[in-house]
Amino acid sequence: MKTYLFDLDGTLLDSIELILKSFHHTARVHGRPERSDAHWLAGVGTPLRVQLSQMAGSDEELDALLETYREYNLEHHDAMAKPYPGIIEVVRTLHRNGVKLALVTSKLSRGANRGLRLLGLEEEFPVRVCADDVVQGKPHPEPVLKALSALDASPSDAIFIGDSDHDIQAGRRAGVETAAVSWGPFAREALEAAGPSRWIESPEELLGL
Repeated sequence: MKTYLFDLDGTLLDSIELILKSFHHTARVHGRPERSDAHWLAGVGTPLRVQLSQMAGSDEELDALLETYREYNLEHHDAMAKPYPGIIEVVRTLHRNGVKLALVTSKLSRGANRGLRLLGLEEEFPVRVCADDVVQGKPHPEPVLKALSALDASPSDAIFIGDSDHDIQAGRRAGVETAAVSWGPFAREALEAAGPSRWIESPEELLGL
């Protein structure tokens, strides 16, 4: 029986529009130059602090940017974020079948827990590795290795399911199988260089791994 490690945004939760609007809002509020959706999208999957640090000239400015982003994101979260079709039932089926499950996300715990609550998957993911649980976030392997340790699972029995090259790189560096999903914001061509073990075209395919 495999161990399934899931990314959150772009994999379980369709929150990409919310994330992009949160970045644009933060830049406007703090008078920073406008950047394209593609610019911000390229960093999805890495910790927010890393992404916003490029707009900050000091730790104090970074803290202010982070606060603005999080306030906007949480305010609009439940209205804008939604599950990808079919993914909730697949995760619940895996859980009923006794599969080991963990969430591995670059979100802070507060945001990740909010996302799982919106999805109704809090019970299915008792093990959650978030940005505030690690020293180094994805694409470093630390989050994946920490999830495996919490589950008492071997890398050889695990698969990390994500939508970005950061997910695939973290999984590969941790020695686990990796699966790139087709329903996230990134085109297949953008993920090929990361070398995922598998391509997943629909959530139901995950039941056959």
